Amino acid sequence: MMDKDRIEALLNKGVVEGVYPGAVLLVAFEGDVLFQHVGSRALVPKTLPMERDTIFDLASLTKPLAISLAVMKLIDSGKIELDQPLEDLLTKALPQDKKTITPRLLLSHSAGFADWKPFYLDLDNIRPEERKTNLREQLLNIPLLYPHGRGTLYSDLGFMMLEWVVEEIAGMKLPQFLRKHFYDPLGFNKTFFYEHAVPLRFGEDQLAATEDCPWRKKVLKGIVHDENAYALGGYSGHAGLFGNAREVYTLISLLREHYRGEREDYLRPETVRTFFTRQDLVKGSTWALGWDTPSPENSSSGGLFSKGSVGHLGFTGTSVWIDLERDVIVIFLTNRVHPTRKNEKIRAFRPVLHDMVMKELGLAR
Repeated sequence: MMDKDRIEALLNKGVVEGVYPGAVLLVAFEGDVLFQHVGSRALVPKTLPMERDTIFDLASLTKPLAISLAVMKLIDSGKIELDQPLEDLLTKALPQDKKTITPRLLLSHSAGFADWKPFYLDLDNIRPEERKTNLREQLLNIPLLYPHGRGTLYSDLGFMMLEWVVEEIAGMKLPQFLRKHFYDPLGFNKTFFYEHAVPLRFGEDQLAATEDCPWRKKVLKGIVHDENAYALGGYSGHAGLFGNAREVYTLISLLREHYRGEREDYLRPETVRTFFTRQDLVKGSTWALGWDTPSPENSSSGGLFSKGSVGHLGFTGTSVWIDLERDVIVIFLTNRVHPTRKNEKIRAFRPVLHDMVMKELGLAR
């Protein structure tokens, strides 16, 4: 098994060099689990130590661990199909350029939507209960950047559309659907969506702080970092999920076991395999369905994960990578945006960590 001291030394180096205030790392390999934490979960207004069960703003891990999971469940229950057009899934009249977009195109970031837009600046002037409807009107009216299936661009907007699909088909809000089908049956108590109207079940001291936000004029702790998600009530299809390493691991293990055909109680194994498969809809795209796969060069997974791997990053400094061929899970949660998002040192650090983990496991090649 891995040399824990070497891994811990690298994690502490990340603290000393200002890559992040603190981090939690969980590595699983063939049944063995390494679980380490270093640094601080907050620096301002006072320093608080990182703990194993610290809850993080998972940011864009919402995409694979929430929306994609919900779409898998709807597919398994026969409610939707991956290649079903939006005009069959939404009751709203759609403009011509959006009618034939499918869940597969949205999940693989090849539907033509822009990557991001500052919706929150306009939404801030609209009554809270009207904001999601307003956003969805904007999504329909925004011109596509390219014909769907002809390009690829990582897009928050596409996953905002997927939230709409899930809620329309499921007949309930996204958090309610996921709690019913996954989070509650799994016994989760520290995995939740931030919602303005719902009081936090935890003291702020249990959460990793994120940015000293210039827009909201305070250090965020237990409040979603993403401005668009915040303006939409606290979450959307692209961001808003919170959780800790232990429960993220439980969810990843569930998907792993279904992928391997070891269980089929939550999802059909073939559905999970489909979502974990690179789609190759667009030449050069690395996207599977809601999950990324290693790029040929400069992958955040480093250079030692096999081609049969899937992963995803979160803007706040979170990531998950799973080597499906060699049965390795690496969950790396940090608060690198605390106190400022201008700190981007994690881009260089993350692949170094992943390479060291694989070397320590004897999987370098």
